[in-house]
Amino acid sequence: MNFIKKASQTTAQRSVILIRFMVGFVFLSEGLQKFLFPDARGAGRFEKIGLPEPESLSYFVGSFEIVCGIAIVLGLLTRFAVLPTITIMLVAIATTKLPMLAEEGFWEAAHAARTDFSMLLGSLYLLIVGAGKWSVDAQLKPNSE
Repeated sequence: MNFIKKASQTTAQRSVILIRFMVGFVFLSEGLQKFLFPDARGAGRFEKIGLPEPESLSYFVGSFEIVCGIAIVLGLLTRFAVLPTITIMLVAIATTKLPMLAEEGFWEAAHAARTDFSMLLGSLYLLIVGAGKWSVDAQLKPNSE
């Protein structure tokens, strides 16, 4: 059985589509906004928080969010698609929410981090269970040999 087919196997319930839609559409939307509103959501934001090469980095991250968001919504190679989203959320939490925790306290940071943690946990869930029965991944059944 080849690696991609094995990684695409899923026995998760059909209801996983709800988690896929939540995670996928948020990443798709955020990725598009990095291109549509670069000063507020893209390079300008990246520069404000001190990330290196903010313009290049924002387009790089935005591209991954768009491609992975679409793949997650479709349930296409879902376990691979969530690896970048997990990384993106860990970096977002480390660069924006942890400093906020130190400067503004727990409740401000908890409020600001709610979407970040939801996307992180949703991505981790999809990594564990796969895309579910209503997905492209479910159609990539291994050949019987």
